[in-house]
Amino acid sequence: MAVDPPQTRISRIQDIVGVFVLSITAVLTAWCGFESSKWGGEMSIAFSEASGARIQAASAENEARAAQQFDLSVYAQWVLAEGEGDEELAQYIQDRFQPWFAVAFDAWQADGMQENAPFIREEYVPPGEVEAVELNERADAKFAEALESNQRGDNYSLLTVLFALVLFLTAMSQRDVRTWIGRVLLGLALVVMTVGVGILLTFPIKI
Repeated sequence: MAVDPPQTRISRIQDIVGVFVLSITAVLTAWCGFESSKWGGEMSIAFSEASGARIQAASAENEARAAQQFDLSVYAQWVLAEGEGDEELAQYIQDRFQPWFAVAFDAWQADGMQENAPFIREEYVPPGEVEAVELNERADAKFAEALESNQRGDNYSLLTVLFALVLFLTAMSQRDVRTWIGRVLLGLALVVMTVGVGILLTFPIKI
């Protein structure tokens, strides 16, 4: 039975390792591409939700601003009536205060009207104001989430480049080059692949 020379056996082992590295790296490259695409989709969804929340917040702010303008106009009429000593008209106007303004107005009067107007009281919360704050916070959170997803997608894309380097080194090691050069290239490919796998294991997964 013929026995392969040591050099031939080493070459075969090198070829087997090269095929193994190529196969594994091809799968890892495809996986990184898939994850990059998924995180890109998450980024787009988060950006859309942030935009939608920002639009809703603007609408709520407009609602609050319109309510404030109305309350200010009514309050100005009350001030004029009070200044002219027309208590009946002042009371008539006061009875028609909007509920959210009436609460702040009553608290303002109860405290001796120390502030210049009831609008700066914490009790004064026109409709849309709280919603605007909440929606703006949601928009900020979604925007930050979109940036994070974008960074994760970029990380997977960079890892794809790293695995592409592994494929290149492995392919070059299979070329008709000197034996020691092929071994060095294959060894570098194994090192880079190991580093890439180690990094990959730290990345979040999106299915």
